[in-house]
Amino acid sequence: MKKAIVLAGSRGIGKGIADSIESLNKRHPSIITPFWEVTRTSTKELDTSNLDSVNNFIKNNPTTDVLVLNTGGPPSQDFKDITKADCDKYHNQLFYSFLKILQEIKINDNGYIFLVSSFNVKEPNGKLLLSNAYRTAFISVLKCLSKDFAKNNITTINIAPGPIDTDRLRGLVDNMDELSNRLPLNRVGTVEEIGLFTKSIIENNIKYLNGVTINFDGGHSNFIF
Repeated sequence: MKKAIVLAGSRGIGKGIADSIESLNKRHPSIITPFWEVTRTSTKELDTSNLDSVNNFIKNNPTTDVLVLNTGGPPSQDFKDITKADCDKYHNQLFYSFLKILQEIKINDNGYIFLVSSFNVKEPNGKLLLSNAYRTAFISVLKCLSKDFAKNNITTINIAPGPIDTDRLRGLVDNMDELSNRLPLNRVGTVEEIGLFTKSIIENNIKYLNGVTINFDGGHSNFIF
């Protein structure tokens, strides 16, 4: 049996990914025992801003074949309103907890690590400064580690979503219809699309797409690389 851990997998993008990985079990309906065991966390099982919660989760989940590093982000906030408490909380939530999880949870050979970040790491949003800063910092760490993980045929991919229909986006945007009309495809993306992308990478054993950032934004961003 293979195991996948999807952080924040009870809703939003995490749920889309967890559902898609779980659907791999339907490829062989004659097999009674599922081939994939998917552990999907909510904040009840794992709060990445709380190091005690992180340590407890690591203790109970020492190994996995697929790890999806995913979490919610800071609210929209003006620069002058950012406090040290905010910095401490989101440093843990978006950076240090992921670092600690990668240090202590063993990724089995031939496995996958997916990071769910944001297209704002390449095109920063002035209202999401802490998200921009800490997500970008961790992407740098993952990029450096990708070469070491590759020695064990472990593939690392950073998924950088643009406007995706989630509770978070709806909380940041006043009018979803207006946003959709401004986008190249005249719609926001879906969590199912990100899930299907992740599933296809695993299902087809794609390994050479390693250490990369995938801009999942429907052509909304203006950057080239």
